[in-house]
Amino acid sequence: MRRTNKISLKVIIVAALFSLLFLGLYVEAQTKSIVPIEGPKFDVSISMKDNLKLFTGKDVFLHLRSGKTLQGYVKAVGNDFVHLEKLAGRDFYDAFIRIEDISAMEAKFRDMK
Repeated sequence: MRRTNKISLKVIIVAALFSLLFLGLYVEAQTKSIVPIEGPKFDVSISMKDNLKLFTGKDVFLHLRSGKTLQGYVKAVGNDFVHLEKLAGRDFYDAFIRIEDISAMEAKFRDMK
């Protein structure tokens, strides 16, 4: 009988510690707020090429018609191609992408403070 009481007490203590941990994480999340990042914004009234030019030097995700997604920094934008540098997950690689093959672009606009 005593062994059962000791195990029950340990379970209660562990449950209480986990509850306090999750309460602390919840309070921390509530104190942080989402703030907009200063810089370029998407402009739906201009072309993909012109939107890419706004993001020169910024980190973006480019979704291609083939279904592939590339993440990197926009280095240069020409008439037909975009140079994406520092590809995520590929050390020392860049990409040269035909603009007409891009179906979507993602960029970070908000951050936690």
